Amino acid sequence: MAKPKLSPEFEIEVAGEPYVWRLQRRPQWSTDTKGWQGMAIAVRHQEGQREAVVEFPPAPPPRFGAPQLKPTDISVDLVARAIASAIEAGWEPHSRGKTVAIVVDETGA
Repeated sequence: MAKPKLSPEFEIEVAGEPYVWRLQRRPQWSTDTKGWQGMAIAVRHQEGQREAVVEFPPAPPPRFGAPQLKPTDISVDLVARAIASAIEAGWEPHSRGKTVAIVVDETGA
C-alpha cells in the first residue's frame, strides 16, 4: 500500500519559538451537515511532540476551474496569528497527548 503524500512542512518563528506547519486540509465540500469546510493547518513545535490542527472558517467556494490552494499561497502572518491563538486557547506544544483541534476566525485570531 502506498504511503499518503503529505503536504510539505514549513518553518516559522512565533514569539521567539520555532514551529513547523503544513496544510492539513484544503477548503472542500463535506458530505456531512457542515457543507463547505475551510482550510486547516497542522502545527507543532520543532522540539515538541503535540500537534494542533487549526481550522479556519469556510470562505466562499472557489469558482469552477480555479486553481487549488497551495501551502505557499498562505500568508506567513496568518499562520503566525493562528499559532499564537492556539497557544492562547490552551494548546501546550511541549506537552504530550492527542492532537488538539482549535477553530479560529478568518484572520487567525
